[in-house]
Amino acid sequence: MKNKVLIVEDSSVILKILKHISKQSLDLEPIFATSMAEAQTLYQKHKDELFAGIIDLALPDAPNGELVNYLLEENFPVVVLTGSYNEERRASLVKQGVVDYVVKESRYSYRYAINMINRLFKNQKIEVLVVEDSKQYRKHIVRLLVAHKYKVFEAENGIQAMDVIKHHPNIMMVITDYNMPEMDGFELVQAIRRQHEKSNMIIIGLSGEDGGLLSIKFIKNGADDFLNKPFQQEEFYCRITNNIESLEQLHKIQDQANRDYLTSLYNRRYLCEQGEILLKHAKDTNTELAVASINLDFFKSLNEEYGHEAGDEVIRFFAQEMESILGRFLVARTGGVEFSLVVPGLANEKVISLVDGFKQHIAGKIIDVNEEDILRISFSAGVTNIKLNNINEMLNAADEHLQRAKEAGRNMVTGDE
Repeated sequence: MKNKVLIVEDSSVILKILKHISKQSLDLEPIFATSMAEAQTLYQKHKDELFAGIIDLALPDAPNGELVNYLLEENFPVVVLTGSYNEERRASLVKQGVVDYVVKESRYSYRYAINMINRLFKNQKIEVLVVEDSKQYRKHIVRLLVAHKYKVFEAENGIQAMDVIKHHPNIMMVITDYNMPEMDGFELVQAIRRQHEKSNMIIIGLSGEDGGLLSIKFIKNGADDFLNKPFQQEEFYCRITNNIESLEQLHKIQDQANRDYLTSLYNRRYLCEQGEILLKHAKDTNTELAVASINLDFFKSLNEEYGHEAGDEVIRFFAQEMESILGRFLVARTGGVEFSLVVPGLANEKVISLVDGFKQHIAGKIIDVNEEDILRISFSAGVTNIKLNNINEMLNAADEHLQRAKEAGRNMVTGDE
């Protein structure tokens, strides 16, 4: 797996800063060198593990960018660090294919370089569709995106684009030209927005035609951004990155809103939203769907004896175990010590067996709540797979089975008779 970054810098002061920022922020493992000779040795030794590099342009044994040239010839992604800005040299390096050209102006410059490597690593999971009828320009855009590690799909017009989106539902961004046969850029934007909200897919319009009205029309039809052709390579990357990071931040906020603050499991609202989708699918396809309600036994007594901090620790521990063992299904904390599970595709008796197996797993665990006390916990659970009108009704039915388990002595799982 390529999970290492080669960082080459001969200045001891700057290298110290890069090491500090890498420790704080870099998502990959850094390896450091101070010369071209050392860097070449490390590159050959770790070639199969190296993902990209942050390389000083001028080194004692490579004063004219020889190491950068060497790595580019190896098709190795390089972020260049340089002590001074030279437009001619910048343009030449960009043309050669460097990922970025960063001037050593401040600590922010080094942080920017580290963040660029993190961005490249994340980009490997991001799917982008390029829609452009000009093969030459389409290949140019694809080449730019591939250089930044995006997974790229192509289409010649809007009709093809909609078919690609249909078969690749994880596409995060569409970059589309305006003037195309069969379905132009405006029509494509409208067609996409009928199926995909801005919170799910980014659209960037392109056009080589004059007139600011095109960009306005693109935006008003549902695009997120617009670029005039021809564009500067660095402007292209900035627009792409800014739009993707904005959407990622939105997804992060949405995910936080769907999570329980104490355990990071999903909350009841999210469970109900997604549960309704799963229930509808189960009814439409005539497949199984089960819901389980789980409640920790004797938790009030535990809180009274050991305190609320210990109680919180028990809840967190239980949630982690539940996520670890049952996380392939929809798991949520729906109350104080109440947890719920939605399981598609399995009948009632199989889900009872599944939950009972988790109960036995928990019984074998010891929780160290402080330096003196260790605890064992148990839970009661109820399961139903009768597909009622909505997910809340199924949760209520599972709760009734849960209550029967409690009345029968706790530490058991009951379900539909």
